Amino acid sequence: MSKFTLISLLLILLDQISKYLLESSRNFGAAFGILQGWKWFFIILGFFVMGFVLYYKDKVKNYGYYGLVLLFSGTVGNVIDRLVFGYVRDFIDFGFWPSFNLADSFNTIGVILLVIYFWKK
Repeated sequence: MSKFTLISLLLILLDQISKYLLESSRNFGAAFGILQGWKWFFIILGFFVMGFVLYYKDKVKNYGYYGLVLLFSGTVGNVIDRLVFGYVRDFIDFGFWPSFNLADSFNTIGVILLVIYFWKK
């Protein structure tokens, strides 16, 4: 099993377990609750993102690689939710910010790492 696969599986499992144990809200849209009811758009977009990541995973190094691992894991975690439940399960809520989950955090950190990686490259 590759390092990419192992890390991704662990992160996806962590995301799904945390959502199962802690779900407190349901998001039928995207970030900040926008585009409510666009479930199939986000599922298809998720598969495109997964394909992008799998294509580039062997072409980047260092933190760019881990950015792709995080982006892949977060995308898979939220696509699972959309396919199984029809919405994304959220549970992290600071009150002043829309609620989110670990997959959202993985996606955000992954994109930040990729932006820095490609900007420096």
